[in-house]
Amino acid sequence: MNKPYDLEERTYLFAKNCRIYVRKLPKTISNLEDAKQLVRSSGSVGANYIEANEKLGDKDFLFRIKVSRKEAKESKYWIRLLQELNPDCAKSSLSLLEEADELRKIFSSIISKSST
Repeated sequence: MNKPYDLEERTYLFAKNCRIYVRKLPKTISNLEDAKQLVRSSGSVGANYIEANEKLGDKDFLFRIKVSRKEAKESKYWIRLLQELNPDCAKSSLSLLEEADELRKIFSSIISKSST
């Protein structure tokens, strides 16, 4: 899959793909609760990135990017949990796990370059 260079678009697609993924999961109580958490955290990755780009200053920018990184880590947690508890849907979650980790690394790189 070609990944967009525009990080705003890439985070949007990540949130969208997480939502598509959770629609396919069996409707168990734990899946519904974990899916809600994934929907929140995956959407928050991009929302905080957009906020960072509308920064009120350098500290605000860095704070928002750190929140985006935190939300990417959290998304990875929920995806892993859903993946392990739903082996029939595990294949479709692999690309989401990979993307959550890549986004985390991108935000970590932004943080380290902005902190110097």
